[in-house]
Amino acid sequence: MNTLRTDGAVWRAMDWTAYPQQRKMRAGHALSKNTMRPTLLAAALLLTPVAALAEAPVGIAFDHEDWTIACDNTRTCRAAGYQPDEGDSTPVSVLLTRKAGAGQAVTAELMLGQYDEVKMPASLTLRIDQRDLGKLALNRDSGTAPLTNAQVTALLAALTRSSTIVAVGNDGRRWQLSDRGAAAVLLKMDEFQGRLGTRGALVRKGDRDETAVLPAVPVPQIHEAKLAAPQAADARLGKLPALYQALRASLPANDECKGLDASTAPEPLTITRLSSDKLLVSTDCWMGAYNVGTGYWVINARAPFAPTLITTQASDLDEATILASHKGRGLGDCYSQASWTWDGRRFVPTSKSTSGLCRLVAAGGAWELPTLVTEVKKSP
Repeated sequence: MNTLRTDGAVWRAMDWTAYPQQRKMRAGHALSKNTMRPTLLAAALLLTPVAALAEAPVGIAFDHEDWTIACDNTRTCRAAGYQPDEGDSTPVSVLLTRKAGAGQAVTAELMLGQYDEVKMPASLTLRIDQRDLGKLALNRDSGTAPLTNAQVTALLAALTRSSTIVAVGNDGRRWQLSDRGAAAVLLKMDEFQGRLGTRGALVRKGDRDETAVLPAVPVPQIHEAKLAAPQAADARLGKLPALYQALRASLPANDECKGLDASTAPEPLTITRLSSDKLLVSTDCWMGAYNVGTGYWVINARAPFAPTLITTQASDLDEATILASHKGRGLGDCYSQASWTWDGRRFVPTSKSTSGLCRLVAAGGAWELPTLVTEVKKSP
């Protein structure tokens, strides 16, 4: 069985200090670093060996004003724009997707805000600067509509200048899409895909053709190893003081994990056997207003345990895959997620993504914006 995993926002070669949701929260915009703890998640990812992905491009993410972009390790880029952050504009978003390589077109999909129960219009028309660009093929069940090639062309041209972009329902309701930040985001897309100065660039066009643009990269394949059967002595390690001490010593500076607190009577550690000589150890590390984080370490089955920290941000363990999923804020309109899969030797990062900006477009977020995608092949 094969599973495609996606994931999001690796900032400047995995530098999450630039992560947009960590910035100061504006109305309906960013995430709190105290609730997301993205810096700690980044540190955990950096501690994870990634040799299997070493040759692949490193995904990037960037946001500016009302727009955000994530480009993944296959060089596919996805940019999402939203309603103006200021004022009382009705929530709406558009997703622009472009694969890497010469001659690749941009596709676009519109989503009407549906965080609250909303009656969708019977029909929807796209207007740019008072110009009618035709009907949008609205799916009233999903609240989404793909744009035609002509509509995409007009939208891309409008986004690089000051424009009024509106979807108008047959009942007169209006959903305005902001152009603030779009040009910077589209320029980032051109740069990541190597299109600057070419005729196919979206912003900084030139006379060169696209023969030399960066090619698409195949999705990396990760082989998930089957976990070994537990042994009777495994559980006893969960109460061993020497193991607690080794785990505490493995934590990054200024990091804490309540399950390892030496000042309290600790709960037994959870032990999962990975192989004949490796174990996975976990314990609860932190709890926020609406997020929790569990720590996971790979250790030797016998002392010296030599723990390797995978993450303190995990939410669950699904067979041989550690999962992390966190709300960006209590409203639940934006999430981030990551995963690590055991390949028999180590836990390899297999996905990272966000759902975009926190703009009340949809519960759980409007889109999936990955910066790391892999194909996980499960053991038979």
